[in-house]
Amino acid sequence: MQVPSPSTREAASMYGTAVAVFLVILVAALQGSAPPKSPFPYRIPLDPEGTLELSWNVSYAQETVYFQLLVRELKAGVLFGMSDRGEMENADLVVLWTDGDSAYFGDAWSDQKGQVHLDSQQDYQLLRAQRTPEGLSLLFKRPFGTCDPEDYVIEDGTVHLVYGILEEPLRALETINTSGLQTGLQRVQLLKPNISIPALPTDVRTMEIRAPDVLIPGQVTTYWCHITELPEGFSRHHIVMYEPIVTEGNEALVHHMEVFQCAAEFQSFPQFSGPCDSKMKPERLNYCRHVLAAWALGAKAFYYPEEAGLAFGGPGSSRFLRLEVHYHNPLKIKGRRDSSGIRLYYTATLRRFDAGILELGLVYTPVMAVPPQETAFVLSGYCTDKCTQLALPPSGIHIFASQLHTHLAGRKVVTVLARDGCEMEVVNRDDHYSPHFQEIRMLKKVVSVHPGDVLITSCTYNTEDRKLATVGGFGILEEMCVNYVHYYPRSQLELCKSAVDPGFLQKFFHLVNRFNSEEVCTCPQASVPEQFASVPWNSFSRQVLGALYGFAPISVHCNKSSAVRFQGEWDRQPLPEIISKLEEPSPHCAASRRQSPAGPTVVSIGEGEG
Repeated sequence: MQVPSPSTREAASMYGTAVAVFLVILVAALQGSAPPKSPFPYRIPLDPEGTLELSWNVSYAQETVYFQLLVRELKAGVLFGMSDRGEMENADLVVLWTDGDSAYFGDAWSDQKGQVHLDSQQDYQLLRAQRTPEGLSLLFKRPFGTCDPEDYVIEDGTVHLVYGILEEPLRALETINTSGLQTGLQRVQLLKPNISIPALPTDVRTMEIRAPDVLIPGQVTTYWCHITELPEGFSRHHIVMYEPIVTEGNEALVHHMEVFQCAAEFQSFPQFSGPCDSKMKPERLNYCRHVLAAWALGAKAFYYPEEAGLAFGGPGSSRFLRLEVHYHNPLKIKGRRDSSGIRLYYTATLRRFDAGILELGLVYTPVMAVPPQETAFVLSGYCTDKCTQLALPPSGIHIFASQLHTHLAGRKVVTVLARDGCEMEVVNRDDHYSPHFQEIRMLKKVVSVHPGDVLITSCTYNTEDRKLATVGGFGILEEMCVNYVHYYPRSQLELCKSAVDPGFLQKFFHLVNRFNSEEVCTCPQASVPEQFASVPWNSFSRQVLGALYGFAPISVHCNKSSAVRFQGEWDRQPLPEIISKLEEPSPHCAASRRQSPAGPTVVSIGEGEG
């Protein structure tokens, strides 16, 4: 099918309207509460070579994302868009292409075979195309939701961005199949919270935690561990902000970074700088697990609320820190040096409250398991009303940030606050969660938790590629379901999680044996992973396990920082009764599409200074 083209007059009219709209949003962005130097404060490289660079800004008033895509080496065109898990099939796309005479910009989608089709509803709108000294700059916008069945709904959590390079002119858009293109993906949080940035104290100081002069290995994935230490006699301070330091030229290779504080019970830690999975890595480095800072690609600086800071240094605090840098090097580039890290901003003038980190979700135990060949199996962990009533201060706590965590089978994570049997609000949700993209995210709204409240953390898993059950545990092929919530004021409660009562799980194994050929050993010497490995997974055993997790009593871990439980009875506790659940969020459509063209836009490329 030949692509329809607007007339020259129509194209000029649309282009003039679009430029006017662009100027309005540009001014509005510059007048925002935060003082970004650019109207596009967020920026990431899309491809490993850095030839495609995406910048963006968010208008919550218009429920629209404004994109600026820089194409440094334009060939015959480019595809950009979003999909559920980063696939090029069933993707929501926008395409710039040429037929050899004219250039076009259009909203498109790919089917399950990767074939590209022009969208009958054009929701990506081109605002400007301009040549700059760096390359071609495309400015376009897209509503969060469009109610177009071929479009992706832009939500608060992780977004899998996809791209493709067109090498040759096209007779028609429908001749594109993504399987024949150079393609890739990048994960970001597009909808950054629109919150005001607190002022930094006048006595703020900085400290750079870097791994110096690392020779990045020529392999796809590397986790690099580096031990550093605070100065001798470093007193108690509050961290009030941190930001990434990425070595220039390595922006596409440095995927995420974390700073951990080591355990205080050890007087010293050996020096080490090398791959985290190296056999030369000292065993003691496994005791450096307390998160001080975490950054992932696309994230900006992280700020603590004005009234709180994260304490480090001083008595009872280790001087040793571990920096972990994840390098993602799909082209296996060799010889690249890197000194990336995280810059901490800290003050000796302690703020009113210490910030704390509370671990929610499931206990790391094999009694919580996911059957094989599942597409969306849900496990939930509970921080019960009994625990919050006992462990939280009378005035409650205030959650301002959250870091979700699973291993490789995790697909969705959500934590919900419930009060008096009613779900009240979502603490954090990521419906497109990826274990390869984990960052501490500031919440759009502070969530207050009172004594007697319940926090339910649910994780959805996909085990279609596995032949055996996936049990809970620390191994990468085992699973976790965790939400590290950042809050103030700090309390004694450091961990509030649950797991099914082990005795009730044994009843499950006995029941499976009654309806099968006694395949599961229920003798005392059989471990739970061994028992799960011998379960015959049919519709009966799958449904019974799911039902068991939905009604059986739980063992609650209501722990202090010393890993000791608060005093009380915590085994065989009833599941919290939830009588009213929150409604699932429904896509919200843009209010008006009056300016949406019926077909692709003829691209008029202007000259600019960049």
